Amino acid sequence: MSGLESLYQELILDHAKNRRGFGLAEPGAHSATVHQRNPICGDEITLRVDVEGDRVASVTWEGAGCSISQSSASMLVALLQEDGGDEGMAKTDVEALIAQFREALRSRGKIPLDEETFADAAALSGVSKYTARVKCAMLAWVALEEGLRQA
Repeated sequence: MSGLESLYQELILDHAKNRRGFGLAEPGAHSATVHQRNPICGDEITLRVDVEGDRVASVTWEGAGCSISQSSASMLVALLQEDGGDEGMAKTDVEALIAQFREALRSRGKIPLDEETFADAAALSGVSKYTARVKCAMLAWVALEEGLRQA
C-alpha cells in the first residue's frame, strides 16, 4: 500500500470513528429530514439540513453502516463546516459539490476528487473503482441532495 493510500485509509477510519455532525439537531424553520437506505449492504442514514435563505446553515445526521458510508457522511459535514464557516455554504455551491462528487464516484477511477475542493472527502476517490461501494459513499450526499429539494 502506498503512503497516500495508507493516509486515505487512516482518514476514512478516523471519520468513521469520530463522526462529524453526528446527532440530529432540532429542526429549524426551514429544515428537511431525509432517510436513505442502501439495501445492498444495509447502510442507513437520517440527515437533517437547515437552510436559511440561499445558504445551507447546518447539516446533521444519524446512521449506521460500513466505514465508507459513515466516514462519507462525516466528511461531507466537515467539508460544509470548513467551507461555509459561520454563515453556511451557498446552496448552489453545495449542489455543485454533490454533482462533482457523483461524477467522480461514477467514473470508475478516471476522475479523482480534488483535495482542495473536497478536503478529506478526496480520500474516497478510490471507492469509484468498486461499483458496489459507490452507493455506500454516495448515501449521505444523496440524502443531502433530497433534503435541499425539500427544505
